[in-house]
Amino acid sequence: MRADSISDAEWQVRRDLAACYRLFVRYGWTDLIFTHLSARVPGQPEHYLINPYGLLFEEITASNLIKVDFDGRVIAGDEPFNDAGHAIHTAILRARPELNAVLHSHTRAGMAVSCMRCGLLPLSQQASEVGELVAYHDYHLATDNAAECEALGRDLGDKWLMIMRNHGLLSAARTVAEAFYHLYTLENACKVQVDVLASGGEYVTPSAEAVAAIAGYARPPADAPADFVTRAWDALLRQLQRDGAAYKD
Repeated sequence: MRADSISDAEWQVRRDLAACYRLFVRYGWTDLIFTHLSARVPGQPEHYLINPYGLLFEEITASNLIKVDFDGRVIAGDEPFNDAGHAIHTAILRARPELNAVLHSHTRAGMAVSCMRCGLLPLSQQASEVGELVAYHDYHLATDNAAECEALGRDLGDKWLMIMRNHGLLSAARTVAEAFYHLYTLENACKVQVDVLASGGEYVTPSAEAVAAIAGYARPPADAPADFVTRAWDALLRQLQRDGAAYKD
């Protein structure tokens, strides 16, 4: 149930973020209750929305997302947040004020590639699409660690995706839709890489010219998310609605 104090803009972001949690369930990206997705509150740049710690992603709705400030105070909601989630998300949102959504996953393929010294290889079209958007961050425990938070923001730099070594994946973007699309693309690239390397066969990679052309085509526009990103997100929302996912309230 929407509270009277929630603006139209915030309610839309809440619905998008809740939908993203349900899409994590659909694509098998959940890790019990131990990952987290966030979105900056419109008009409140130092407040963000995140899942109540302890709920499964299939239980997340627009209204039960909690609002937290960068200092860790719960502004709206009755549940606690995950400490590591707070550390990771505030680190990125502080470092990149132009970005508004941060998604973090512990998928099997993403974690596998995060353990590979080679990092992401340009084996597939999807890997080439996002390769130049990827930063790397060495593993440290992220709970209440100011130095680690500073390192996370610094290591992301001007990139949009992060492979957190020995940990998982992270996507940061201007909208929930854009963050989801980039993470989806990186996740698929990781799956392909794991399969190719596991096959033991000799593999081929595209030419440098081909990789550059694909990266240029998929590079995020400066002014707004790409049209194909928005179209894909709208299609996913229609699918959730057809399947009766009750995330909007």
